[in-house]
This record gives sequence, C-alpha cells and structure tokens, in this order.
Amino acid sequence: MSTTIEPINTNHGTKEPLKKIQTLGSVRQRDEHTNEIILIPTPSQDPNDPLNWSKARKYYMATLICLAMFMCNFLAAGPTIAIVETALDFFPPIAGPAGIPAAIAKTAYFFTSTALLQGTGNLFWMPLVNKYGRRPIYIASYTLYFGVALWLSFTKAYGSFLAARILMGFASGAAETMAPLSIADVFFLHERGAVMAMYTAALGCGVAGGIIIAGLITIHNTWRVIYYVGAALIGTLLILVIFTFPETSYIRDTTPSSSGSETGISDEKTGTSVEFAENGSRTIPKRKTYLQELKLFSGTYTNESLLNLFLRPIALVVLPPVLWGSLVMSVTIGFLVAVTSNVAPAYSTAYGFVAWQTGLCFISAIIGSLIGIFAGGHLSDRVTDFFTKRNGGLREPEMRLPAIAISLITTPLGLILFGVGIQNKLHWICPTIGLGLLNFSIVQATNVSLVYTIDCYRPIAGEVTVTSMALKSCFGFLLSFYTNPWIDKVGYTNAYGTMAGISSAILLLAIPIYIFGKRIRHATWHWSVVKYVHWDEDREVGE
Repeated sequence: MSTTIEPINTNHGTKEPLKKIQTLGSVRQRDEHTNEIILIPTPSQDPNDPLNWSKARKYYMATLICLAMFMCNFLAAGPTIAIVETALDFFPPIAGPAGIPAAIAKTAYFFTSTALLQGTGNLFWMPLVNKYGRRPIYIASYTLYFGVALWLSFTKAYGSFLAARILMGFASGAAETMAPLSIADVFFLHERGAVMAMYTAALGCGVAGGIIIAGLITIHNTWRVIYYVGAALIGTLLILVIFTFPETSYIRDTTPSSSGSETGISDEKTGTSVEFAENGSRTIPKRKTYLQELKLFSGTYTNESLLNLFLRPIALVVLPPVLWGSLVMSVTIGFLVAVTSNVAPAYSTAYGFVAWQTGLCFISAIIGSLIGIFAGGHLSDRVTDFFTKRNGGLREPEMRLPAIAISLITTPLGLILFGVGIQNKLHWICPTIGLGLLNFSIVQATNVSLVYTIDCYRPIAGEVTVTSMALKSCFGFLLSFYTNPWIDKVGYTNAYGTMAGISSAILLLAIPIYIFGKRIRHATWHWSVVKYVHWDEDREVGE
C-alpha cells in the first residue's frame, strides 16, 4: 500500500485555507526508526482527558459498557423463548390447536418491533450524543428503559404491551451505538480492537444469556417474572451509570505538528501532547472532583447543526466501506434473528424440547461469543500490527481485514449445521454447535468490519455505527416476518443453505476491499452526494 496520504479539506468554502489534514484512517502507528507504538490519539496533559485515565478505570468503564450491552438484548430477545406461553396468555379464546399459530404470529410483533426500533431509534439518539455528550444520553435512555421494563411487568392489554415493547426498543438501542464511541474516547487506536470485541461479545451474550435465564425462570414461574428480573437488573445498572460513569467526550486539540509524520500524526510516544510541548506555559486544568464528574450536562461538543447530524447517517450508506460493514452485520446478526425467531418451535418439533431445554442450548452461543473475543479482538489487532510493521509503520484500516477469513468458514458452516440438523432431526448437538459457530462469527466478523469502518471515519464513528445498526435492524425485521413462511415452503436445509451462500458472498467482498479499499475511500470522498457526510473541524479527534 502506498504511504502517500492525500489531504482532504473539510472546509465548506473552496477558497479557505486547509486547516486540518484528513487521512480517512491512514496513520503512522509505529515509529519509522525505533518501531515503537505511537499513541493515537496523542494524549494531552489534562488529567481529565479520558486517554489519561488509569488502566483500572478504563477497564471498569469497558466492563460497565459491556454490562449495558448485555442488558440491551436481555429483554429484547430473552422472552422469545416463552413466546408460546406469552401467546396463550394474551389470546386464550383462540388458543386451541388451530388458533395457536395465529396467536404466536400476533405475539411475534412484540419482538420484531423491538428489534426494529433498537437500530432505527438511534437516528434520533445519535445526533444528541454527538452534540451534548455521552453521559446525558446514557442516563436518559436507561431511565426510559427502566420505566418501560416496569410498564411491561404489569400491563396486561395487548396494545399497551406492544406499545411498551416498541418504546423499549427505542430506549435500549441507544447504548448499543454509544458504546463504540465511548470505547474510542477512552482507548488508544492499537487497543481498540480487543475492547470492541468485548462489546460485540456482550451484545451476543445478551441474546443468548437472556434466552437461557428466561428459559430457566419459566420452569417454576410465569413468563412475566422474566420482566420482573429484567427490571431489577436494569435498575441496578442505571444506578451504576448515574454514580460511576462520567462523560467520555473530550474536545481535543488536533493541530498537526510541523515536525510530524507525513500523515500529520505526531511521533510523540511519552504521553506528552504536541500542543503542550510547544506551549509549555499553558496552564494544565485541575482534575475534576467526583461531584463535578457527575454533572449531567458538560456543554456542547460540536458546532455542527442538529440537522446535519440527523442527515449524515442516512447519507453514509453510499460509502462502500460503510455499506459493506453494514451488510456483514446484517448477514451475521440478521441471520441470528432468523434463527431465534424460529428456534423454539424448531427444537420443539425436532426434539420435543420445552422452553428451558431449548434455552440451555444457547450455552454454546455464549461459548462461541467468548472465543470470538480473542479471534475478533486480540487476533485482529495482531494481524493489523503485523501488516503495519511490514508497511514501515504506516497503518491502513484495511490491514485488519485478513482476520475476517475465519468467519468466512464459521458463518456458513454454522447456518448449514443448524438447518441440516433440524431438517433431518440429527442429534441436538448438531444445530447447537451451529448456534455456537454463528455467535462466534457475530463477534469475530462484526467486530472486524465495524472497527474497520470506524477506523476509516473515526470523527463520525457514531454516525457510522448508527448506519450499520439501522440497516441490520431493518434486515432482521424483514427476516423475522419471512423466515417461518420461507422454511415452511422450502424446508430448513434449503432456507439456511441459502443464508449460508449469501453470508459467504458478503464476507468474500473483504478481498476486493482489502486490495482497493484505500483507493475507494479517497475516490468516494469526492462524490457530490457525499458532501453531506463531510464533518466540521471540531469533530476531529487526532487520528
């Protein structure tokens, strides 16, 4: 890959001087002489800079973020394991043998509508996150989530329950797209892959863990107890967020050093920012007190209009790296939605499993997700670092993509094992291994592709994540409606075999993107339609 970085002016006027150098993810990650890792972004001398927090505090924040991700999907997916019991409760008059399918179809709207709003609702949340910071939106969305969980625990009318589930999707999805921003705020570029893998694993474990716990609850309790437990857990997490989660947004001086590398990134590795080294007389701010860190609002973080912030995620879909990353998320997470929407009747028909037995099969999903943390995080970081060293210390976002080759095998294999296993009533371990492989792929492939797109467009990481989540949710929403009729028409083997073929085709696109990705990034940046994507200088974060 070429080491020449083309500057891109983000100023709106064509006659204004170039003030910032945009590299679209191309940075110097290692010193060309010593081969030591360069800290990107360059931390400041400010003790309030999240990059200067202690390792313990950073990983506490990461753990809290992962717990929030787990709870995002706990109530969204967990109760699906008791869909039959829920249907019988809401529609007892038509719950005879002939009426059960109709009752289940109506009950399914509880879960499909939640999944849709989890992604599309962020088109509302993310502009506020970028404008006013992470902390107020975390607290607002989780307060709403807690209130809705209480509502769901006691309402008995179908319309009221459906409205609450829709609102729950809107509230719970906010943290799902804020998490990558918080991780990027706190961790350096070379650390991000591993932590992002923890994030994607937590999302997958939220689905699997929710189904397992919900299944066990239904052994001796009604399905409503699932919501009692969920509300208690969400309330506990909300308390932790209020009292231990400070603002992670930070306005960083990204003025490039005159002696920096050709990418405009400083070679400083000691933690001393270029700005402070050249302006030693500048006063270092005092460390904020605990109460100051708990302030709900800490100002605005960009001068961009809310209209631009609302429109950008929609326009981003035309950028090939973002579109491909969204499709990877769709064919992994989206196909898991297809599996979970059908898993209870599938295991019941093939093996005679009741809800809690089917739920326990998702232990394999948790195992797959945990293994995926290493393959999607540490391994992808090592692959990236290997190619960075070979490139003389210059890092391109595409250097992460070879790691996705593992999921090119596990994704179609997992779908085929599930479909063939259920269709032919093979031993229950066959489709269960398929569940594990699919969840492994969700963590591994989704993490590689999402971190890749964030690396390409780091200043607008929030909008990139929203675009991917929204497309994934729409894809999963459509699949949830058509999976069961599709299976009834062609059978499990053909349906899941087709899904395997589609997923393989999408993942194979990593090859041309790896080869031509840098050229594509810079060429598409000049498209006229992409002008709505260009960000203002105050969104720069030093990478």
